[in-house]
Amino acid sequence: ISMVAIAISCAAMIIVFSVFNGLESVVKDMYKAFYPDVRITVARGKFFPMDSTKLSEIKKLEGIKDLTSVIEDNVFVNNHNEQKIITLKGIENSYFDVNNVQEYIDAGDSIVSAGEPSTAIIGSQTMKELAADINNVYSYIDFLYLDPSVTHPETDPLSVVRSLKLHPAGTFRVGDEFDGKYVLAPLSLVQDLFAAKGRYSSIEISTTAGAANDVKVRLIRMLGPAYKVETRYEQNSSIYQVMSAEKWAIYAILVLVLLIASFNLVGALSMLVLEKQKDIAILKAMGAQPSAIKKIFLLEGILWALVGGVSGILLGSAIALLQQRYGFVKVGGMVIDAYPVKLELSDIALILFTILVVGMLTAWYPAIRSVKVSDPTLKST
Repeated sequence: ISMVAIAISCAAMIIVFSVFNGLESVVKDMYKAFYPDVRITVARGKFFPMDSTKLSEIKKLEGIKDLTSVIEDNVFVNNHNEQKIITLKGIENSYFDVNNVQEYIDAGDSIVSAGEPSTAIIGSQTMKELAADINNVYSYIDFLYLDPSVTHPETDPLSVVRSLKLHPAGTFRVGDEFDGKYVLAPLSLVQDLFAAKGRYSSIEISTTAGAANDVKVRLIRMLGPAYKVETRYEQNSSIYQVMSAEKWAIYAILVLVLLIASFNLVGALSMLVLEKQKDIAILKAMGAQPSAIKKIFLLEGILWALVGGVSGILLGSAIALLQQRYGFVKVGGMVIDAYPVKLELSDIALILFTILVVGMLTAWYPAIRSVKVSDPTLKST
């Protein structure tokens, strides 16, 4: 019974960890759509110039695969009397080589054009809110931005607002956080709208695997303190810290559940000590040291815990792999159809270590008791 209780607890740990890893992986993939491996921004201000020579020097750095220039700011959008504030990103088509937005485009084109008509790629949530239609060639969205060059707006209120009309040529569906926030448009047109010709808000970079931190160090050395260089983790440090804290909180809760389940093990070992009083007394009479008797019950407790734990790990791993392969448990209202799972060897190692510790702790008290008991029948003889 005690081994079954531990097995169920360990199976639950594996399943919960696998689901959490799967969800964490999905969230990180979603953030890759709009957050590059490395991003360069200006330390002070909003926009900055960077000539093609400097961009070429940056691209030649070891570890850099691609880079793209981006300008973005909040704008007011209007369509059919539906209005909202969004973040307009002016991009080059090389943007899709740096960020993996393309795999989330669910309708229409995956490129932006500054020709006729000028097009944009819009989040699916924004499309619904603005009642726009990618299939209607006459469907345009107005983007309005305050002209920073106007110093006396009271003389001509209409001159204070710059506008841009774009046709929604495609939509992306990443998640509510992004679908209702971002619109992708041609870089040159957005620079005109922001009165920032030849300036950018960021240079976004994709790196080779594991090279982001090294690239960051090289860029800081090259660009100096006037620029800020951040890896994807640093761009979203709060969300990554929260995910890490959540995982350790889940681990702590599941360890408490495992400890409660191990109370059966303490009871079973204590009963075993009482049943084996005569055998313990005989071993003592034969010269067995207390440490040897104690080791017997410690090993017994660890063995029970390991048998139950390994059985639970195998059961939990089988359930996780079946969910990964067939997606039995569905989830609605998200980009994914079924709960994602991701089995990691580090989690299995952590659970095995936890089982060993719990087995030793639960067997300690019965092992101590084993060297203190004596068989009353032997005493009477």
